[in-house]
Amino acid sequence: KPYRSDLTDEQWKIIEPLLPQPFSVGRPRTVDFREIVNAILYLLTSGCAWEALPHDFPAEGTVRDYFHQWRRTGLWAALNKTLRQEVRRHDGRNDEPSAAIIDSQSVKATRTSGSRGYDAGKKINGTKRHLVVDTLGLVLGVVVHVASIQDRDGAKLLLSHLEGRLPRLKLIWADGGYRGQLIEWVHRVCHWVLEIVHRTSPGFEILPRRWVVERTFAWLGNYRRLSKDYEYRTETSEAMVYVAMVHIMVRRLAPAPKPVRHRNLLQLC
Repeated sequence: KPYRSDLTDEQWKIIEPLLPQPFSVGRPRTVDFREIVNAILYLLTSGCAWEALPHDFPAEGTVRDYFHQWRRTGLWAALNKTLRQEVRRHDGRNDEPSAAIIDSQSVKATRTSGSRGYDAGKKINGTKRHLVVDTLGLVLGVVVHVASIQDRDGAKLLLSHLEGRLPRLKLIWADGGYRGQLIEWVHRVCHWVLEIVHRTSPGFEILPRRWVVERTFAWLGNYRRLSKDYEYRTETSEAMVYVAMVHIMVRRLAPAPKPVRHRNLLQLC
């Protein structure tokens, strides 16, 4: 019986060509990459520790080693980019976006987290995830840093990382926390327009464009490993976000069939 997070055959056909191919020399590969990916998705979805992976997956050390090996080579970010372009084409859009939304999310750190800071505004001691998403809510880039860094400074870390990688991007929407000198810095360094979306009332309000990135944070919240920051390195936290988005996008490209529920025969009598 498969786990809820396991890839279906159609989803695996999308992922498999994007993974490293076996070498023609040396010892043949004995591990099944599909089981490696399924184990990583299980850990991300259930929020368990590496040592708590079920025994029907490959050995914990093997799964962890492949995850970090692919993190160091940038494979997770590359998978996110490839699938994002595929989803955009499937939606009838250009591969690269012309507009984006930026926002941050502070999350509590655990005892295994390697870095932490105090966000006085949210009253959270932990780390902060900074995301840039397109108008579909798909992640263009992510940077994780201590929560004590202000949004304007964290945005510079993220946007400078994306500068030159998004050829069609021209406009970025943001909330009031990004106002000030950051607007001029984005125009001067990245040659983009940073537009602040202001509130019009003090109560709850669905702000135009801003809700898209909030929805992305809600998507990530469905993965228990991302409910807090369990990772020792911020690079690992960033890779976990990319893995979650890969899972979300591949399920959008190849939805799993809904299980058929048979009614009790006694109820039909």
